[in-house]
Amino acid sequence: MVLPLAAYQSCFVDPPGLLVLFTIMTSLNQENQFEKVLIANRGEIACRVITTCQRLGIKTVAVYSAADAESLFVHMADEAIFIGSPPSAHSYLNVDAILDAVKTTGAEAVHPGYGFLSESYIFAKKVTDLGVVFVGPDPEAIRLMGNKVESKIIAAKVGVNCIPGSDKEVRDPAEALEVAEVLGYPVIVKALAGGGGKGMRIARDDAELFEALRLSREEARASFGDDRILLERYLVASRHIEVQVLCDKHGNALHLHERDCSIQRRNQKVVEEAPSSLFTSSANLRSRICDQAIALARAVGYDSTGTVEFLFDDRSQDFYFLEMNTRLQVEHPVTECITGVDIVHQMLRVAKGHRLLYRQEDISTRGWAMECRVCAEDPQKAFGLPSVGQLTSYREPSHIRGVRCDSGVVEGSEISVFYDALICKLVAYGGNRKAVLSIMTKALDSFIIRGVTTNIPLLRDIISETGFVSGEFATDHLARIYPEGFRGAQLHETEVYQLIALASVINVKNVLRNQANVSEVVNAPFRLVVSVVDGTIVVKAQVIQKDDFFEVRLEPLSSKKSLVRVIRVMNNFNLADGIVEQNFNEQETRIFQLRERNHVGDVCLQYRGSIFWLRIRSEKAAALESAFIAAHKRENKPTMPISALRAPLPGLITSISVDAGQVVEAGQELCILEAMKMRNCLNATHCGIVKAVNVRQGQTVAEGEVILELE
Repeated sequence: MVLPLAAYQSCFVDPPGLLVLFTIMTSLNQENQFEKVLIANRGEIACRVITTCQRLGIKTVAVYSAADAESLFVHMADEAIFIGSPPSAHSYLNVDAILDAVKTTGAEAVHPGYGFLSESYIFAKKVTDLGVVFVGPDPEAIRLMGNKVESKIIAAKVGVNCIPGSDKEVRDPAEALEVAEVLGYPVIVKALAGGGGKGMRIARDDAELFEALRLSREEARASFGDDRILLERYLVASRHIEVQVLCDKHGNALHLHERDCSIQRRNQKVVEEAPSSLFTSSANLRSRICDQAIALARAVGYDSTGTVEFLFDDRSQDFYFLEMNTRLQVEHPVTECITGVDIVHQMLRVAKGHRLLYRQEDISTRGWAMECRVCAEDPQKAFGLPSVGQLTSYREPSHIRGVRCDSGVVEGSEISVFYDALICKLVAYGGNRKAVLSIMTKALDSFIIRGVTTNIPLLRDIISETGFVSGEFATDHLARIYPEGFRGAQLHETEVYQLIALASVINVKNVLRNQANVSEVVNAPFRLVVSVVDGTIVVKAQVIQKDDFFEVRLEPLSSKKSLVRVIRVMNNFNLADGIVEQNFNEQETRIFQLRERNHVGDVCLQYRGSIFWLRIRSEKAAALESAFIAAHKRENKPTMPISALRAPLPGLITSISVDAGQVVEAGQELCILEAMKMRNCLNATHCGIVKAVNVRQGQTVAEGEVILELE
């Protein structure tokens, strides 16, 4: 018995209904299924696979490194096998250790997740040679599509549009120069194997090309165990569109429509959505791109879940084949939300040999879905240099209608320097794109994460930016709207005064709570001096408590004109609340997070993802403090040499390019710092002599640690 998808799509509107639909189908059909599946991965995707397996009654085996011994996925699995030390090469890329775990546990199948060995022909072949099922395509399809050069040749043969580029591996800088001369700059240097933005760099001239070749090889080797490289023309103003395909071992193939993954930084996706606004008024374009994806899948005898990626060039108004990912994609939840298909379940079904449950005409879409990748990153450093540490507080906004959270962490989890920075895939689903943007805004504002810096400020800014809201964006969108880099939320003056008003009320509520005789002071006005810590605005605040709200009168100290603002703050929250919702003077509701209060009256609020400290003093205390500072003002003494090269983020020193006493030029490479599988080249900012090298190759450094000194 096969029920229509429409009967189940409603399951994907609310989080409690997610991922249950094909569990129901399986019980109706009483299909044979695996008894035990080993997941050769970690983190969020391991949890995702385990969740579906649990719903199907399939036992699971986790493999883990020393760094992941207490991770959520290890505790979720029925069994867990230790496979090595934290570096990926010693654990999640250690084929022999994983195969030993398969033999030890008697797993019938191996699900590779994404990244690591998920697109390794050698790994898939060794799994199948053991007589174990690889939950993915046939190894030969992985080999054909895993080589980006060979995949382009096959694609061209079946009429798929392809991006101009090298038709073979680029082996050395001289060969790369020849290809770049033919293509013209900019070019993109790409690893032949793998994906996820690893081993991928844009070069705009010869110097950048040489550096990109070296760093891309190193990243590819560390991430996938394969350092082969190719070059392609870089399409500047393009949309990144991918098509989800699903095929079985009986020759059936269909697509689950497209996703738009154009919002990227460092060639890594940040925000994804389905469907794409690009095709809103062009059903013909959607049909063409989906048909080409299916043609390619059939050409290689594809028999699992996969994704065919394209770039839509705004100048030529045509699309070009980028690559095929022979695995589950990070962003698969947005497709699940609009189609009602549990893609992980379908991978397991077809791997077991079952036919697809439906035909192409049975697949329809409903609504809109968007995914924001919430990562442990500082977005004000190159759009997101990694942040590591313990999640001291963690609360997902999964209570919000239309929100889905796919994560692999809990409060107390450690974000390690060894692996990807992803914390949670935050997904919003609604009837249309406008509704989804509203849901996502509330979800990001309500997501509580403490202990590490996150990219929520950037995500929050992106989804409210005019071009993104209107659907007018491309892969270079972030570089265009933040030409000087992301600098945090830029607030309107009204928003700043609302922050000040709320902080003033928080201070007053704290005083009232601690006051011995509240009745004597409750109606008296509180007179405060409040400043945003960056010093941009200093105001006098008068706070008066009314029946169910506080009236806050604000007057700037720096203004020559007596401009008084009166703001109403509802008394609808407790100081222990992490989330505060306010509709000042009955305007639209704004969401704040009360992050911290200290003993001297400072208040830390989070708004639109960004953090704001506000200094609050009584009028008398402010006057005394000002007099004290004026009397004891002194120059700040630098605690570190101006020429000290400090680590911009925690990581591993993989190479040091200079020695003490060596003369260096501005821009010269000093060392390579690896963090979360990304290589970062640290260069000299000025000419000088290396006074001291304070670290050694292979050493782990903390953020801000002095690596070397120049004089």
